[in-house]
Amino acid sequence: MIYTVTLNPSVDYIVKLEAFKLGELNRTTSDSKFPGGKGINVSRVLKRLGVESNALGFIGGFTGKYVEEFLKEEKIETSFIQVAGDTRINIKLKTGDETEINGIGPSISSEVLEQFLEKFKKMNQDDIVVLAGSIPGTLPPTIYNKIMDVCHEKGIKVVADVSGDALKEVVNGNPFLIKPNHHELGELFHTKIHSVNEALLYGKKLVEKGVKHVIVSMAEKGALLVTENASYIANVPKGEVLNSVGAGDSVVGGFLSAISKGSSLEEAFKMGVASGSATAFSLELCTKAEVEKLLPQIEIKKG
Repeated sequence: MIYTVTLNPSVDYIVKLEAFKLGELNRTTSDSKFPGGKGINVSRVLKRLGVESNALGFIGGFTGKYVEEFLKEEKIETSFIQVAGDTRINIKLKTGDETEINGIGPSISSEVLEQFLEKFKKMNQDDIVVLAGSIPGTLPPTIYNKIMDVCHEKGIKVVADVSGDALKEVVNGNPFLIKPNHHELGELFHTKIHSVNEALLYGKKLVEKGVKHVIVSMAEKGALLVTENASYIANVPKGEVLNSVGAGDSVVGGFLSAISKGSSLEEAFKMGVASGSATAFSLELCTKAEVEKLLPQIEIKKG
């Protein structure tokens, strides 16, 4: 089973307006609601690509109920831990430029955290754990390390789609896969990365540190996959970028969907790039049909 971890899920409330005027009454032209969080996005993409997963994390209140019921409607298995507060609401104002207002999220007690960590002790070496997103301030900054320690003891593969301090920590835990963009990769080495060759160089340094696979997204320059034995570079398919939210999560979902079906690393990388691009070219997460339409456009070459 693939388990996705979203420590601070949300209800994402997406609001479109002609123009936003501070201090005045604003009326929406349209709105929509989705369960938010990077791990949840990975689970939703996996499901659309025909792979089962189990979504883990903390939810509470009427918003938490909405998240859980939404995922169950999509036939996604969940094992959330209930908490006392309400799952946060994140507002995304689309008025030409996108403005985001993110909620704080509920407080997590030490007792609830221990209950959550127990779930990983029941997993086995055939499972994959996806750690995705930031660590909320109500949890210890070492939470991902604790999860990785349990996973390593049991031989469980860990995938990490995180940034900032969390990325610095998980790199030292020998993860199966990490997926930084070129900015995040540069921050790890206190530099700026401008070219594919530079990204390859620093991706190889991460592999030398013990990371098994590194996927680096480089916007219009494509993406690359670095492993111990080979490196691959992918182009970007043609399309209009409509949405940046969930594109990186879709890369992870696409890659894991192919790996779980026994595909080669090269084919899995291709599926990841197609999935990320399909999400970027649509207003919501990618569908299987959209991914399959883009696959023929993606060319993979050795780095």
